[in-house]
Amino acid sequence: MNLKMQGIVKSFGANDVLKKVDFTLNEGEICALLGENGAGKSTLMNILGGVLPADQGQILLDGKAVTFLNPAQSLNAGIAFIHQELNLINDLPVYENMFIGRELKKKSGFLDHAAMYGKTKELFEKMGLEIDPGAMVSTLDASFKQIVEISRALMMNASIIIMDEPTTSLTDPEIERVFDMLRMLKQQKVGVVFISHKLREVMEICDRYTVLRDGVMVADGYVKDTSIPEIARHMVGHEVTSERNQRNAALGEEVLRLENLTQEPAFRDVSLKVRAGEILGVTGLLGDGRSELFRTVFGAEGKYSGQIFLQGKPVVITSTRQALGLGIGYLPRNRKENGIIKDMNILENGSIVTLPRMTKFGLIKAKEQIAEFHRQRKNLLIKMENDTDSITSLSGGNQQKVVLAKWLSANPKLLILDNPTQGVDVGAKEEIYQIIQQLAEQGVAVVVLCSEAQEIIRLCDRALVMYHGSVRAEVSGEAMNEHEMMRLATGG
Repeated sequence: MNLKMQGIVKSFGANDVLKKVDFTLNEGEICALLGENGAGKSTLMNILGGVLPADQGQILLDGKAVTFLNPAQSLNAGIAFIHQELNLINDLPVYENMFIGRELKKKSGFLDHAAMYGKTKELFEKMGLEIDPGAMVSTLDASFKQIVEISRALMMNASIIIMDEPTTSLTDPEIERVFDMLRMLKQQKVGVVFISHKLREVMEICDRYTVLRDGVMVADGYVKDTSIPEIARHMVGHEVTSERNQRNAALGEEVLRLENLTQEPAFRDVSLKVRAGEILGVTGLLGDGRSELFRTVFGAEGKYSGQIFLQGKPVVITSTRQALGLGIGYLPRNRKENGIIKDMNILENGSIVTLPRMTKFGLIKAKEQIAEFHRQRKNLLIKMENDTDSITSLSGGNQQKVVLAKWLSANPKLLILDNPTQGVDVGAKEEIYQIIQQLAEQGVAVVVLCSEAQEIIRLCDRALVMYHGSVRAEVSGEAMNEHEMMRLATGG
């Protein structure tokens, strides 16, 4: 099925979100829909998915004009929307998830489990997927959950699949598994809209691209005819640097030292040092143990052997509360699960770490709380409306800045950032890089955990490469390049 969206206009009050946007998707094509948070990508796809009506413009499917008043009409036309937060029920088996909302029933009115299991197995065999239809969804890793969502769309005869940030929380092997599935979809003439901030993935898997900026379609074309810097420039409206960190850091005293830190089976015999004003990168591949290592330093992983020294003094860290008291901050890997509290508003999320300091006789000193948050909001350039808005109303980049704000309010001596730009667009990434470098210049010791070599090179003074729970090597200067880090991360 061929899709054309022509002259799409959408406004919310005085806010013009889409301004005569054109978008095309051909049969059997993967087209990247790109832009910074707030550029209009989600609104455009919500119009295609029947969630929102367009104010002006038309949608053409195989040349015929269509109008979708609700998501069911869009789905019936062969358009499936797979959201970033997967719509699966962990406590049900795979085959029941495949038929949620359109369950097969016997004449008696009871669910026909055998028929649903059989049809799911038939589809999986046709797709060459080794997934047990009877397995509980909770037992699947993130990539197979994504594949189940795609398979469910195919079960509903989808000819177009919209995928919103499909690889945000996946490891490299899991991403490759999903990409194999996308290549299979192309062969079956299914069109895919691929929404992502990961431009390297766009270059690898997509055929074409369309870039929105401030509600306007500013660029489109074939991926083979462009480059990552050119796409990034279209997205933000100016050149985006990818040069190596050239800081002349004035390093201070040692802040953190680990000696033979071990917690089997995650990591063993890890020794390292970080000084005030330094940005240390720690990288590797799936199963390298870096997250477990620094969660242990933050008191979140239980018992360990070996020694931790803070500012030259040995400490035994047994809880996150103790770690915070010792001047350690930790931004977790998965923002949605561990970084934000969805039921709290922006102000509450941005000040929760320092609330004990701002409480007297069991009451929060609201003026102090608001003043401190607004100081961080100004420093971090957080784009938001009201303090009391839900944290989920913010873009991914601004959510990440709120998570940063709560830790910066605690004035940490050591700040551990696990995957700090996860789900963040190009422009917000640059802003977060600048924030991290400013923290280092203020004397904070920063540890950045990341599997993206380019981020490590762009941001860090030096890096440790981990392999199967051990530090394989330290790299800096010319040795801190993508080829060398991948060689070490794979055991070379």
